[in-house]
Amino acid sequence: MSLRRSLPALVGAVALTLGLPVAAAASAHAPTAVLNPCGFYETGSDAFYNHCTDDGSNVVIKVKVAWGPDYERCVGPGRSWLGAADKIQGAHYLGRTC
Repeated sequence: MSLRRSLPALVGAVALTLGLPVAAAASAHAPTAVLNPCGFYETGSDAFYNHCTDDGSNVVIKVKVAWGPDYERCVGPGRSWLGAADKIQGAHYLGRTC
């Protein structure tokens, strides 16, 4: 067995022996990303657009509506509520700021 393959196993075994939370540290940021992914996403009842940015910019998105006309909306950094999940079909970035 090569050193490349055995080293991660050795590190994992040592961490378990010492009681170090290797898995918890590796996935510390994963729950936030799963709960608030970038772009359009839905929960069981609501639709959101999460504008992930480090520069504080506002962007224009197009919101696709199930039983009505689509519309454009300016959103800032972070999560924006778009409406009920059964009324919103999707949303995407239009490539411009506002």
